[in-house]
This record gives sequence, structure tokens and C-alpha cells, in this order.
Amino acid sequence: MGVTSCGKSTVASAAAKRIDGQFIEADDLHPQANINKMQRGTPLTDADRWPWLSVVGDALAASGTPALVSCSALKRAYRDVIRERVRGNVSFIQLDVSRDVLHERMSARTGHFMPLSLLDSQLEAFEPLELDETGIVLAANQPLEATVEATVRYLQSCG
Repeated sequence: MGVTSCGKSTVASAAAKRIDGQFIEADDLHPQANINKMQRGTPLTDADRWPWLSVVGDALAASGTPALVSCSALKRAYRDVIRERVRGNVSFIQLDVSRDVLHERMSARTGHFMPLSLLDSQLEAFEPLELDETGIVLAANQPLEATVEATVRYLQSCG
């Protein structure tokens, strides 16, 4: 979980391969209306996100285990929807990256529907993991392999 360009997809897909798990890209589950809105540079509202988050949670619940989902899950309430849909053990791995690094990554990214203009709205909406949420915060401005390794170690510690 984390804001756009923090490395969610890259880390989750690599970690899923390392643990022989399934990788689910939550961006692929957005309805076209959400994608169109973001492409226009308009931030999604909670009303836009609720149905999508339900689909994300349902995809995770149906996937079997282990599964890793790359999902922004920007707010506690969004993570709660996913937990409710899964009705099981869900851990969140928050990738923490500075705004400067996020800006640099977004500027270099091509072919993604999320424009650089939405970075600040994501940062404003973001609510870090709370102490009572199952999960871990990882610095994702280190080399990719180090972040993937920390992710795998955390997943293995979860049993």
C-alpha cells in the first residue's frame, strides 16, 4: 500500500514470485470511469473508490493464499473495506518514499493513467498504518532487491 509511484506493483509482483504466490494489480480492477477521471487529472472521491475497494477485497478473498495485492489503500477506512471483504488474515505493507522520489519516479513513468498532477492529492489523502493495524512500514527508496527481501521476510514471519 502507499501513494502512487511508491513501488507497490514492482515490489508486490517480485515478492509474489519469491514466495510462489499470486500477484493482483488493483489498478487493473478500476472501472473505466475511475481511470478516465484520473487521466483527466481529477482525484477520485471516496464514492469513486468504495466499489473498487470491494472488488479488490473480493479478488483477494477469491485468490487463495498466498496473494499480494498492489493497492493504494490510502485511508484506514479503505483498508477496513478490504479486510471486511476478505474476512481473514490481511497484512498491509506500507511503502514509504519521500515526495521528491515519488515526483522523480512519476516523471519518468510512461504509459500509466495516473498523471503527476495527482501526486499531491494522494499525499494529502494518505493515512499511514495505525498501531492496531496488522502490517509493517518499509522504506522503499532503497534498492529494489532490499525492499523485496524485507517484504518476503515480513510475509514469512506472518506464517
